[in-house]
Amino acid sequence: MEKAQNILFMMTDHQRFDTIGMVQCGREVTPNLNKLVKDARVYNRAYTTCPLCVPARTALATGVYPTENHVVFNDWKGVTASKIPTIHTILRDNGFKVGHVGVDHIRIKPFLKEQNLAFFSNQDDYTLWAKENNIMSERNSDEVTSVKEEIEHKLVDKVYSNHKVIKWENDYGSFKDVYFYNDAMQFLESCNSKEKFALFTYFWAPHPPLKVPEPYYSMYDPQKIELPKNINLPCQNEPSARRKGVPAQLAENISETEWKKVWAAYLGLVTLADELMGKLIEKLKEKGLYDKTMIVFTADHGEALGQHKMYQKMEMYENAIHIPLIMKMPDNKHSISSQVVSHLDIVPTILENLGIKHNNLEGVNIVDFTDNNRTVYSQYSGNPSYGTIRRAAITKKYKYVIDSNYENELFDLEYDPYEMENLANKAEYMTVVDNLYQRCKEYHIKHNDFFKWK
Repeated sequence: MEKAQNILFMMTDHQRFDTIGMVQCGREVTPNLNKLVKDARVYNRAYTTCPLCVPARTALATGVYPTENHVVFNDWKGVTASKIPTIHTILRDNGFKVGHVGVDHIRIKPFLKEQNLAFFSNQDDYTLWAKENNIMSERNSDEVTSVKEEIEHKLVDKVYSNHKVIKWENDYGSFKDVYFYNDAMQFLESCNSKEKFALFTYFWAPHPPLKVPEPYYSMYDPQKIELPKNINLPCQNEPSARRKGVPAQLAENISETEWKKVWAAYLGLVTLADELMGKLIEKLKEKGLYDKTMIVFTADHGEALGQHKMYQKMEMYENAIHIPLIMKMPDNKHSISSQVVSHLDIVPTILENLGIKHNNLEGVNIVDFTDNNRTVYSQYSGNPSYGTIRRAAITKKYKYVIDSNYENELFDLEYDPYEMENLANKAEYMTVVDNLYQRCKEYHIKHNDFFKWK
């Protein structure tokens, strides 16, 4: 296969795997990504290493699992960060013109902003610009909900963005992701066919709070939204810690009618991001660079949106850790894979398909990858410091989860894709539970886990 010359990497925040190809209210939610799919390899069983922004993004960018790179929670100050290469710096050192635009939640030393990339723009630049233009971009008290969160063995009062739907009253051009899009377009405009470039664009949508500009605010009629069947329904034999978690607290006392409003706003933001990404792809075609460019789309993690009676992420259910992953190579070959893959596979796949060697990354090149017996892993270790523990092992058929209380979950993903029956305590599944527990334990201990495994 012909090697790619350039990279366009695009990521959204909180985007569920099932939004790709979804139709709601008679319209495609992601028409531009659906179009890209026709020229791309699509991975229907891709998983994040963590259902939380900073650990997920840091692991993806470095190809190193969170407990091994030490960034396991939203460490905004980079206290736990390591001096470790990212895909950005590897490409920079191999002669690529590298640009970063958008959310900067990768924690390494020195910070990405200080890594001498050709172009850099992040949320701090937007916040400063918004302030200078009298645009209120920060959350207010109506947009957050107070919860009790376990932090270093103590319950602490914390606030998280809630499910409230808000119309963005400012001009469309002042919206954060439009700002990011304009910077990304500026970078692409500066690129030509004689140089190698890599553009990493990290959109904020559809992250809460659900502030939505028109026409996306009114795009999906809440009354016509079709909800999944397990809205507001915890699974059978749910471990005791689940109702004490942040996602369960954020979903208390929310009716199906309210969830439909949440879904309508969320999908509006997904469509907004999809249209911006579509314009970046069209710019590549306009410049004659599409066929020379590897295009990667994924999300850091998903979003519960009321399933299992939860909101946001931080748990190991499919809606939180199963993520979209689309990779267009220069051959424009279309395929759909049901192989279990991980965010850790993205860096080695990019590098190997650029002809760049890498050192001992555990991920694999997933172009035309086949391994029906593979297991991938995910971890959650609390936020904004060490706290609630979740560790997961995912195979093609099963998902196993262990938590802080050493309670287990086991789901048969083939027969129970909504994860509504926890099989962990059923006698006929003890062998499966024991086997996946051992795999999960061995993997995490090997990857410097601090959780006290029994």
